[in-house]
Amino acid sequence: MATLTHPITARWPARHPEKLQLYSFPTPNGVKVSAALEEMGIDYEAHLVTLADADVKSPEFLALNPNNKIPAIIDPNGPDGEQIELFESGAILIYLAEKTGKFLSKDPKTRYETIQWLMFQMGGVGPMFGQLGFFYKFAGAAMEDPTARDRYINEAKRILNVLEQRLEGRDWIMGDYSIADMAIAPWINVLEFYGAKEVVGYHDLKNVPAYVERFYARPAVAKANNIPPRPE
Repeated sequence: MATLTHPITARWPARHPEKLQLYSFPTPNGVKVSAALEEMGIDYEAHLVTLADADVKSPEFLALNPNNKIPAIIDPNGPDGEQIELFESGAILIYLAEKTGKFLSKDPKTRYETIQWLMFQMGGVGPMFGQLGFFYKFAGAAMEDPTARDRYINEAKRILNVLEQRLEGRDWIMGDYSIADMAIAPWINVLEFYGAKEVVGYHDLKNVPAYVERFYARPAVAKANNIPPRPE
């Protein structure tokens, strides 16, 4: 039986050290990985890591992710049976897909195109929508100068249009459901939390809203949307 050895267990003890350990919070980046774990049928144990500095900047969490962001995982049953620790949600999705042989095509062309769209989310959708949230809903919304807010509103519109065109005639980004969808859809859904759907023209789109609805209708995703459970 695999054993688990890592400083993080001092703060978040593993009740089932033989299982994959997930350290996360159900933000879009967190939901990416919990959705993958549920969709792939991986046996795992989830630990709630809040976004407070007391958690993400604790020495125990920094020992796993020096970038102090969720999610992160430890798999005691990694490559060649050795323990592996990973952070960065995109890297985790690729690892889980390769571990299980699910949701990432073995055909080289399709595989790299899927990773391409995953990187589109990592480098575009996530960072740009995150800045939109900051300047539209959170502290940046108090700024009188609208330059930053307008920049990210317009960039969100542009990105949504890229996705709208990509989804024309497709149910999923690659046609078949993949880790690209697990990455992209939760970040589109966050527009509701930001209260930004109207300002970015979300309701003028046809394909994107239907896509997000399909994604959250999946039983595994519906479950993953609150893993680990949000605090009461």
